Amino acid sequence: MTLAAPGAATRVAPSPGPSSSGSGARTLSRVGLALPVLVILLALAWALFPALFTGQSPTDTVAPALQAPSAEHWFGTDATGRDLYARVVYGASQSIVGALVAVLVGLVVGTAIGLAAGAIGGAVDEVLMRVVDVLLAIPALLLSLSVVILLGFGTTSAAIAVGVTSIAVFARLARSRVVSVRVTDFVEAAYGSGGTFSGVLWRHILPNSLTPVIALAALQFGSAILQISTLGFLGYGAPPPTPEWGLLIAEGRNYVATAWWLTVLPGIVVVLVVLATNRLSQALRGGDAS
Repeated sequence: MTLAAPGAATRVAPSPGPSSSGSGARTLSRVGLALPVLVILLALAWALFPALFTGQSPTDTVAPALQAPSAEHWFGTDATGRDLYARVVYGASQSIVGALVAVLVGLVVGTAIGLAAGAIGGAVDEVLMRVVDVLLAIPALLLSLSVVILLGFGTTSAAIAVGVTSIAVFARLARSRVVSVRVTDFVEAAYGSGGTFSGVLWRHILPNSLTPVIALAALQFGSAILQISTLGFLGYGAPPPTPEWGLLIAEGRNYVATAWWLTVLPGIVVVLVVLATNRLSQALRGGDAS
């Protein structure tokens, strides 16, 4: 063992400074969230203002059929000479707006059912949850096809059908949150201070139960796009020549070997939008809280 000489200065190890890894991770996280937000904003802009992004008509023949992607036609042309990029841009209004309607139907109806079941409890809870169990037992595609057949073909019918399939998911989540919130101290204090059932429900229980429901809505938005595109691919969505993402993929499936862009490029757009909504849903659930 070596002893320090008398009077020698004792070296103190420098304390580690603020690590740059944490700030770097947060920066990467912000960039990783910014890209999905930009994708979603672009898709919404396509749906609301398609004429700002293309001067081509989505239904008129503008060039020879089955031209490969080029500087003039970014996504190429389809089997009748229509500009595929213009059809994808204008098709966003069918798919995006349809998905928004579907999520709104599921969110409003499902949250109302879950709120009533969790807040009232008892027999009301049992009856409503058994109805929800029946909805969950039916495959989503089968249920949506049944609703479309009852309502008739079209984007609106497809959107309502997809919304019906998501009611049960919203209802179960809303009920679980309401049940956990209604037994908290601040809710008991609200009742103790003279609050009525409806007042406490709307002022305290519902606002404190909505965060995970809103996160689920973002996730269901991507799922709704997929389901509406599936119905369009099967021929239950917007009728031709109206552009819709699922219909565009269906129209190009017979030309996969000779004109790959007809299915690949609209498919990539659908995948990117769905992945972006999933990433945003993770952020809303608190994955980026730091």
